[in-house]
Amino acid sequence: MRVRRGSGRTGAAVAAVMCAAMTAGLSSCSGAGPAPVSPSPPGRGVSPFTGLPAAPAPVLAVKIDNVRPARPHTGLGTADIVYVEQVESGQTRLLAVYSSRLPSRVGPVRSARESDLELLRQFGRPALAYSGEQSALRPLIDAAPLFALAPRDAPRAYARGQDRPAPHNLYVRPERVLAAAPRADEAKDIGFRFGAAPPGGRRVNEHTVRYPAARFTFTWSATGDRWLVAMDGSPARGTDGERAAARTVVVQNVDVRPSRFRDRGGNVTPYTSTVGSGTALVLRDGRSHDGRWSRPSADGATTFTTPAGKPLTFAPGQVWVVLKGR
Repeated sequence: MRVRRGSGRTGAAVAAVMCAAMTAGLSSCSGAGPAPVSPSPPGRGVSPFTGLPAAPAPVLAVKIDNVRPARPHTGLGTADIVYVEQVESGQTRLLAVYSSRLPSRVGPVRSARESDLELLRQFGRPALAYSGEQSALRPLIDAAPLFALAPRDAPRAYARGQDRPAPHNLYVRPERVLAAAPRADEAKDIGFRFGAAPPGGRRVNEHTVRYPAARFTFTWSATGDRWLVAMDGSPARGTDGERAAARTVVVQNVDVRPSRFRDRGGNVTPYTSTVGSGTALVLRDGRSHDGRWSRPSADGATTFTTPAGKPLTFAPGQVWVVLKGR
């Protein structure tokens, strides 16, 4: 079951916000023709993460397992943003960010990595739900500007499922974990801009991103105006049967280097650096657009621009950011 948080606004006010969030490719609410689109930051009442109407709400990030035994996922379709990160042995994990809507549960939840701490600093001080960490990483997590909530910190928020063996069966209840972090920051501008598609681009029906031991394929569905997600060659579905899909997919080319940490098997944990600048590929509306990303400091936003330096606007809706080593 998905839970949408209400704001107490009247129907007319909600309609006005929805009109403001429309892209230039749609008719205006007055029927007078295409609505203008501004690349300015989303205003109050519009999510800075999706460009859709949303009440102000705290940010929750959940670290999600992504090996084959961990699938299908639960609650992923409700996330505002889904980050794909490389971990040990060339595998991947997901970091799902929630604010606009909260599902009843999310998972399976797994352990945090050092890269998560840098990535999440652009959100201010969010809550982070995760299953734990190696002891050497704990001091860094304790010092990070976030509310780190593993099962030991919020035991009522976590439960083991009976659908699969451990460690792939730990789930979190977002409402309960946020109750344990009442001072978590609300969603704020992290650099995303939404609106009509930039001119140009290349028509593309499918795009695949490969990791050493994993791959993601995004296939355009014109009927649903979204990119259907496949993982390791299989369609990605939630436990509710719904296909995983995004309105916008960002392939962000970043530096991935060995860290000083290793997993229990002795495999080196990669560190994904999301501060700096580089190239990106943005998929939206059945087309791909070349771009650049820039995040000068860990506390700063990540901006995406066209080669000409103009804002590279996303389609309103869920955004997947695929962090790929360059």
